[in-house]
Amino acid sequence: MKKILGLCVFISMQISANDSMGFVATGGVQYLKNPKISMQSEDLFISKNIIRVNYQFKNLTAQDITETVLFPLPRVGSSRESDFAHTEQLIQSFKVQANAQKIQPETHVRAFLPALTASGDFNSNGEVVDVTAGLKKCGFSDRDLMYPWLLQQDSTLNQRLYRCQDKTVQQLLKPYQADDEIYWESQIIYSWQQKFKANTLTHVQHEYMPLVGGSVSLYPEEDEKTYCIDQNFKAGLKKAKSQYAPYQALGYILKTGANWAKPIQSFKLTIERDKNELVSFCWKGQVKKISSTQFQMTEKNFVPKQDLDIIRTYALTDSKKY
Repeated sequence: MKKILGLCVFISMQISANDSMGFVATGGVQYLKNPKISMQSEDLFISKNIIRVNYQFKNLTAQDITETVLFPLPRVGSSRESDFAHTEQLIQSFKVQANAQKIQPETHVRAFLPALTASGDFNSNGEVVDVTAGLKKCGFSDRDLMYPWLLQQDSTLNQRLYRCQDKTVQQLLKPYQADDEIYWESQIIYSWQQKFKANTLTHVQHEYMPLVGGSVSLYPEEDEKTYCIDQNFKAGLKKAKSQYAPYQALGYILKTGANWAKPIQSFKLTIERDKNELVSFCWKGQVKKISSTQFQMTEKNFVPKQDLDIIRTYALTDSKKY
């Protein structure tokens, strides 16, 4: 399953996932480089039940700056494996605060169909075409366009797609036969207005349930590079007789933090596991165990250069990689 990111994007108003797994990576704040606002700190907590991020931004100028903040969720397909992440839980759990005040973001929905090659076949590289405007002309509501996220039963959507007379939609549907189930993708984007007061810190927090998926069997030899599975992890699996046990995985996009005008001055990442759970992930810096179930990484002047993929599986003993 191709992993697709979810992240926050700030737009200045002044200038106007493998096939046996089911998870897509979500993420944190991306910033269109603005030398007037810096990220002072990022405190990121990741468990399989919650992702929580606290940011401190500083307006470096003597004037207030207003930004439109976007939180795009990943694109999600209308068909998926049975072990795919629980997408509806994410949109129900998404919360955001600024300076301890709750914010009710606006919701925007986009729809996509797979792009075609010059010969009219499906493009195998994952490229898609935004067909939101065309589907809305054909009477699709935002709720209809959320279908891949909600996966509620609606036997009429497929036929409504076929009946849509928008030229772009019709062109992209040419490879399908009359009774084929149409594959399409949906993206949900949250937005809100945020004021960054002059020479002042602004605190932004958001939290949501992560998109956790998995597979019925772990193959350490195949996954060791992605998750930096080492001999200690393998030994824990062997000791627990869990070499090919079911596992869960989640991803988090860190590299978007490199888009800031300056490095993140203070960065902290805490990863929590369940008791008797094996966890493995890649990290180039020091990993400190702060409790029996939590591991913490701290960095100064941090420019993230890799994303984070975490794999976890239960063992009968308290073995662990870290």
